[in-house]
Amino acid sequence: MFFSCAFLILNISFSQTEQDSLMVVPTPQMNSLNRSASKLSKKLKESKSDKDIALEYEALAKELINNNEYEKAEDYLNRAKDIYTKKKEKKKMAAVNRELAKLKEKQHLYRLAISLYEEAGNQAKDDFMKQLNDNDANRLRNIADPVTQSTYIQSNIDLLEERGTNEEKVVAYQQMAENQMQQDKTEVAFQNFKKALDNTEEKTEEIKIKGEMAKAYASKNQYSEALRLNEQLVDEARQMNDVKAEIEQLRSLSSLYFSENNISKGLESLMKSYELAINHGQTFEAKKSVEDMTGYYQKNNQYHKSIELYQDFLHNLERTIQADSSLVDNKLFQVTEERIRQLETERILNDELIRGKNILNYVLIASVFLMLVLLIFIVHALNVIKKRNKKIALQSLRREMNPHFIFNSLNSVNQFIARNDELEANKYLTSYSRLMRNIMENSNNDFIRLSKEMEQLKEYLDLEHLRFADKFIYEIDIEESIDTEAAYVPTMLIQPYLENAIWHGLRYLDYKGLLQLQIRQIDHMIVVRVEDNGIGLKRSGELRTMNQKLHQSRGLNNISERIRLLNDVYHIKIQIFMMEKTSPETGVVVEISFPFIHPATIK
Repeated sequence: MFFSCAFLILNISFSQTEQDSLMVVPTPQMNSLNRSASKLSKKLKESKSDKDIALEYEALAKELINNNEYEKAEDYLNRAKDIYTKKKEKKKMAAVNRELAKLKEKQHLYRLAISLYEEAGNQAKDDFMKQLNDNDANRLRNIADPVTQSTYIQSNIDLLEERGTNEEKVVAYQQMAENQMQQDKTEVAFQNFKKALDNTEEKTEEIKIKGEMAKAYASKNQYSEALRLNEQLVDEARQMNDVKAEIEQLRSLSSLYFSENNISKGLESLMKSYELAINHGQTFEAKKSVEDMTGYYQKNNQYHKSIELYQDFLHNLERTIQADSSLVDNKLFQVTEERIRQLETERILNDELIRGKNILNYVLIASVFLMLVLLIFIVHALNVIKKRNKKIALQSLRREMNPHFIFNSLNSVNQFIARNDELEANKYLTSYSRLMRNIMENSNNDFIRLSKEMEQLKEYLDLEHLRFADKFIYEIDIEESIDTEAAYVPTMLIQPYLENAIWHGLRYLDYKGLLQLQIRQIDHMIVVRVEDNGIGLKRSGELRTMNQKLHQSRGLNNISERIRLLNDVYHIKIQIFMMEKTSPETGVVVEISFPFIHPATIK
């Protein structure tokens, strides 16, 4: 009952004095752990990349493993693994899974370790790591068969000797040494322990390996060798000024003495470990030494010595705790861990906020894009409709020209019939029908081949010459370099100016006038020149009736509107220039210019 109360007081004392010990300088071991934790905290605070954070998780996990805090180490390794999984970095995922497998193996959770080794092997990008992990998985599958196990361990040793790290070699040689101890191959086992020592880079790791060698000697009842090695380890720890390691080796040494039934030496080693712990502020190590000694006293009914030891421990407890930097380190680590959790939560919230903003931005961008697409579609549709309407307007304007032309032509036929000139009437009707058929065939096209247009214009001029044979003659001159089959011209744009020249200029002459139609190519432009030597614009205006003036006004407006629509719809530049000749000459010159139009331009 007394001992239970004493331990209760001890635990309460630890709790009550923990806050008072915060000003104590941390131990080198815990300093290393706290440095890793602080570095991780700083990276999280600075919002470094996920990869940087994952590397710090791994570094902190390694420190925790060195302090035998496997569950916490596993937690941080899993956090690193989550990041690598998210980033799809299989090489890093494989490395972390291998470390997790080793942790599970240390905790004797072999099924989970096998699964993780297999996962690491599947993720490995090279045959070396794949084979290494596969061997470890098979080694654990044969945990009860040391002989089979040794083949997989040896395979790993062979691989590691070629390109492995010293850290991996140390583990493999230790595994082989432990395996050979199970097979009672002590001499070979110690050869592998020594190979592990040869590859060890840290003194603390060297002490651990020698400690395992001492245990191996003890397991084979070779206590003298075990004692020699343990005493050597005590000296090495003292030289390194590693108080905790020295205490642990003194306790191991006492266990060996007890095994040899050397009680006095065993108690002496325990007392040294206890005094060392009390004097150097190693509270938990002092507690372990007290428990070992009181366990022996109680077993041998020496209760008074047990009580004296507890009283001494309690008497020195406050001083020990105040000097115990490990308690400060533990508290600092707890505070840093809490800060890490807070920063991780903030990071997650910040990532979610950024993700939410990104999603909103994507939605807005998509919405704007859809609106632009819709707007472009609407504008395109409007342009198509507008263009279609303009084409309809062009067609309508072209057809406005036909009734007048038809009326004038039929009036000519009527004059031939009135004169009983049946032959001329038949001849005129034949030419007229052929011309009308051609005009109707092309009435739906805004452009026509120049060759076809010239054919129709010649037929028209022939018809008008039949009617006004005594009033004019005509000439058509086309530049030879122009390919009339390749060039296109606006339909029925030249004819109205020929008609005006005949009806408002040449037919009023008392002599035969001259109508000239010239077509030239100048700087990629087709220039059509219609020239007559009729009475001219001014005199023609004086002679025209009101109905004729109204018709001419509508005709000119029709042509102007057609040109405007053609320029707008087909993005070309058609220009009209009209000039009256000056005295002594009379007549009118009209020049129509437009670009050399190809079929692709007008589709």
